[in-house]
Amino acid sequence: MKSNSIEPVQTFSELFHLILNGKKEESRKAAREVRKLLYGSKSPGQYNEIKSIIENAPNEYVNIIEDWRMENFVMAVSVIYFLHDKEKQPDFLFPWLLYLLKNHNGNIRNSARRMIEKELGPLTFHIRCPQYKHSKSKSKKSDHILLSLYLALNQLLDEFWEPKYKKYKYLDSLPTCPYKTVQLIVWRMYELCGEVYIEHGF
Repeated sequence: MKSNSIEPVQTFSELFHLILNGKKEESRKAAREVRKLLYGSKSPGQYNEIKSIIENAPNEYVNIIEDWRMENFVMAVSVIYFLHDKEKQPDFLFPWLLYLLKNHNGNIRNSARRMIEKELGPLTFHIRCPQYKHSKSKSKKSDHILLSLYLALNQLLDEFWEPKYKKYKYLDSLPTCPYKTVQLIVWRMYELCGEVYIEHGF
């Protein structure tokens, strides 16, 4: 009797190779193994692999043909995303993530949403905690990133808007769709920044 488990792997590179090149079931299982490897790994050298995978994610994604493989890849990247090595450029993947918000697949959109929201905490720290001393240049840069993101999200809302959404009073009651996913990020921005900052702080 054949086992349904994938062959044991030792590295993230091996898992992502399976995600990108394996058969459907191999790719699916490899994507789910990423989390296990992440929290079970004791090798510091693995983090260099992770940084490389994240930085190259948009280039890898553009070559994927199958919808199911796209989903596996994006969901796996979202698991390790917080370990990216771009602290001075926290929005380096935003163009790709904003593109993913247009996808018809809800798992892909929500993975992109979570990755964007992951950056909102550090980006809004100077707004939420003004009692701490902040670098003016860093705060200004964060403000610029937040403004650019806010404008981009509103452009997407205009693109996705449909008159039928008027009948929904609450965000949670909206049907699953790109419009709702983007609205959730905008709502999170309002929650972290405050309405006054959103309307006047930029």
